[in-house]
Amino acid sequence: MQATRLPGKPMVDIAGAPMIVQVWRRAIAAKAGRVVVATDAREVKAAIEAAGGEAVMTRADHASGSDRIFEAISIVDPDARADIVVNLQGDLPTLEPHLVAACIAPLADPATDIATLAAEITEVEERTNPNVVKVVGSPLASPGRLRALYFTRATAPWGDGPLYHHIGLYAYRRAALTRFVSLPPSPLEKREKLEQLRALEAGMRIDVAIVNTVPLGVDTPADLERARRLLRVR
Repeated sequence: MQATRLPGKPMVDIAGAPMIVQVWRRAIAAKAGRVVVATDAREVKAAIEAAGGEAVMTRADHASGSDRIFEAISIVDPDARADIVVNLQGDLPTLEPHLVAACIAPLADPATDIATLAAEITEVEERTNPNVVKVVGSPLASPGRLRALYFTRATAPWGDGPLYHHIGLYAYRRAALTRFVSLPPSPLEKREKLEQLRALEAGMRIDVAIVNTVPLGVDTPADLERARRLLRVR
């Protein structure tokens, strides 16, 4: 709610519903399991409950989304029945529901701690845009999979070959999430302002599924208008 470029962002109207409700609908459509909205804003909780969803209040002082979902899962699932926790950001109203399953899939390998998504960069300007986070990884035997070596706002890696746009959707093993939030922010995390680097610096394994679409993240008024146009078409 405190977003400086788009104040009150979760509650802005898109196609007749608050953005957070649009994201919740796509999470439900993914049919991946129980969906809970974690928030520190009572108006967000009220909007989700009015739509028929489940929401939980969390502290307002969390440093990252991972810290917030850890508090939320501890409240709603204190017996740790859920083995996998998916962190879906509340500003992705055009998310295609199948991407949630795609994000979870790399966790079929028991050696993987965290899974996430990326798409090959096709727009030239994205290659040098620091707001487009790039993932650098080694290809795995499974087609369309990488083992993440680094995440950066810089243009990387150097040389010929594809660059990959990281998509901020994460699937954690419950134990990995518990460990992650116990770690202090790492040097590279603070430098790049990318929390996933904390996991890599601690030796945790992040695998990446390559998909062919990037959901629109709504951060600015221009993004909001684009999202409104896209959802009107749907």
